Amino acid sequence: METSFRRIFQIIDGNKKQVGDGFDVTSPMPGPRIRQLSPYLLLDHTGPMPVAPTEHPLGTPPHPHRGFETVTVVYEGALSHRDTAGHSGTLGAGDVQWMTAGAGLLHEERHELEFARRGGTLELLQLWVNVPRRDKLAPPRYQNIRAAAIPSVPVAEGRGQIRVIAGSYADVVGPAETFSPIILLDVHLAAGAEIELRLPAEFNVGIYVVKGGLRLHDNRAATTKQLVVFGWDSPTLQLSATEDTVLLVLAGEPIEEPLATYGPFVMNTNQELMQAIADFESGGMGTFPEDE
Repeated sequence: METSFRRIFQIIDGNKKQVGDGFDVTSPMPGPRIRQLSPYLLLDHTGPMPVAPTEHPLGTPPHPHRGFETVTVVYEGALSHRDTAGHSGTLGAGDVQWMTAGAGLLHEERHELEFARRGGTLELLQLWVNVPRRDKLAPPRYQNIRAAAIPSVPVAEGRGQIRVIAGSYADVVGPAETFSPIILLDVHLAAGAEIELRLPAEFNVGIYVVKGGLRLHDNRAATTKQLVVFGWDSPTLQLSATEDTVLLVLAGEPIEEPLATYGPFVMNTNQELMQAIADFESGGMGTFPEDE
């Protein structure tokens, strides 16, 4: 019996932008298929970019968030984080940060000091992930997930590995705690590797090619910094790596609720957005000691 594969909705090229003074970004989301990838809202791919040695790390100044989560996956270089909920940490190659903004906080992301001093190459991805209405005002949370804590599934014939960051795949469970069912996979394939990924048919699914090239099941191609958005008509994807390839699999149960967004706030209604803005402007999302 012939296997059927998920329909390919769209292959999206990212737009280039600058975030703060330290991140050269390509961003294929948000875009016209944002609803087809719920609960994922945004994907920013920084680099790979050169970082010149400096004693003054570049990055983004303190800024607010409410009502969703940010997920940062570092491929090269190092990043520092701090927020007004009292969390701080550093991320190196292979590490993942899963930050729940919840009821609201300010946070700051900069190149890690020692990395900034020696300079080098920086490459990372940041996702914005929606949460259900019931969890919009949850207490802020910070999960600093080291590379060594992320389990992997080997690809046949030693042709790569599938790191399971969140959810489960092939009976391997990732360490990230989530508010709704999510599978997030960091996949590394050698040239010539062929894999079939089986994911829940009711989940939204996208694949972002961090670097390299893929041949998809209908003979369409996807290459570096392209996002592939799939339909819901099958649990199966077929991928062939045409060169050494790194890709991120974004899968999750869609959150079928109203969505109201404004800048760094993701809520369900415009009234909730207005409250988020008022809370931020009144200092209700906290301050850093040097700003008090």
